Amino acid sequence: MKGALLVAGTTSDAGKSVVTAGICRWLARQGVRVAPFKAQNMSLNSFVTGDGAEIGRAQAVQAAACGLEPSADMNPILLKPGSDRRSQVVVRGRPMADVDAMEYGALKDRLRTVAVEALDRLRSRYDVVVCEGAGSPAEINLRRGDIANMGLAQAARLPVIVVGDIDRGGVFASMYGTLALLDAADQSLVAGFVVNKFRGARELLEPGLDTLRELTGREVYGVLPWLDGLWMDVEDSLALDNRPPVAAPGGRTLRVAVVRLPRISNFTDVDALAGEPGVVVRFVTSAAELDDADLVVLPGSRATVSDLAWLRSSGLAEAVRDRAARGRPVLGICGGYQMLARTIRDDVESGAGLVEGLGLLPASVEFAAGKTLARPVGEAYGCQVSAYEIHHGTVTVDPRPAARPGGDRGTPGRNGHHEAEPFLDGCRVGAVWGTTWHGALENDGFRRAFLADVAAVAGRDFTPSPDTSFSALREARLDALGDLVGTYMDTAALVRLIESGAPGGLRLLPPGA
Repeated sequence: MKGALLVAGTTSDAGKSVVTAGICRWLARQGVRVAPFKAQNMSLNSFVTGDGAEIGRAQAVQAAACGLEPSADMNPILLKPGSDRRSQVVVRGRPMADVDAMEYGALKDRLRTVAVEALDRLRSRYDVVVCEGAGSPAEINLRRGDIANMGLAQAARLPVIVVGDIDRGGVFASMYGTLALLDAADQSLVAGFVVNKFRGARELLEPGLDTLRELTGREVYGVLPWLDGLWMDVEDSLALDNRPPVAAPGGRTLRVAVVRLPRISNFTDVDALAGEPGVVVRFVTSAAELDDADLVVLPGSRATVSDLAWLRSSGLAEAVRDRAARGRPVLGICGGYQMLARTIRDDVESGAGLVEGLGLLPASVEFAAGKTLARPVGEAYGCQVSAYEIHHGTVTVDPRPAARPGGDRGTPGRNGHHEAEPFLDGCRVGAVWGTTWHGALENDGFRRAFLADVAAVAGRDFTPSPDTSFSALREARLDALGDLVGTYMDTAALVRLIESGAPGGLRLLPPGA
């Protein structure tokens, strides 16, 4: 088998990422050498490859679905919004510039070449490349400079399937409307549709599917049912709106509150906690929601200084400081760790200069123009830990004793102050931990030891499961996606499409014709 496919969607969060991962896993289990690709990704959830390139985390998971190590070619262009108007542009894994929308438009021709060349390299190395679109292909205001959807499909002559989310309603209108808004050349590459997140009796859906086929002349390649517990690494924090509090069954409950910062990044760091039996993870935006939490997590941020200001204005900063003073556990990761420091000097990301941090850890932060991208390995709680780093802010821990923010840990110094203890690459004082390392909680032994320590500090009767393997859980989820594709999609038609491309002569009839 040789070929390629573009998986587009009627909207963001229609399910393009998981459908792409499912097709990749199904093909890999058929013995096909398959790789994922996304030309342009706008996401604050990213990952660092083995050679130090930054790519979207969804593509890293799709690579795992293929049984591959991720590479920069799988996501050659990554946009990381720092505000509503400006984004950092990461090209082939390295930051190139911070631009606004108009400035980005001037880069499009160059970036289209980068994307097509990356796809060509993947197609030369693998039998099949499954490409994921971005947003919707019917964003007609952006079509002229498009490099992620139909612009890519035209440049590489890719057949396209369009995924629609039936759970949010209006799926038939959105699929027909997506096709209708495309010009004839783009329409000719759209081969059909996939209905995603279906709940109910399939026979009730059939009349609508038949009409969609008649109006569009296109295939419906499958109806994928809703499947609980299939949370995967996602790109868009908007997906958190549809994510309920998650706790695996069994064990006594440990409650984790993750602060949903306006520019939250790499919130997938806590997915490993949600996979631990008895741990409830929820995302919060108010001080009152911290009251019953056993652990509060300040996650990563693409805009540390701005999100720290929001933390203060929302009352969450004072609530976090109060928790720490009473010895109730707080964990800061990357940007969240920076917020826990005494001072932040940022002349790079925000241009705010010297800013006062929360002062819960004896550290100072200095933002550098160069970005740290690394795959560190270390040790904590007697366990080896592998992780990844993505940050401009460099944290320096002050060796002087710090005022103890609660708890009994730390070595007493002069005037009752406590010295910071090492914690991964960061530090700990009392019930407050901080690290720049993403992905550390995916290390099973470290995660269990950390949670046991948190439970002890919080006074909770909780023992982590000795059997939970996060990597096995992720593999099981990828297998479940592959099973969905194998069971509910017309895989024979899918294979023909990949090998032969979009059939010609497809028509689109107006409704009522």
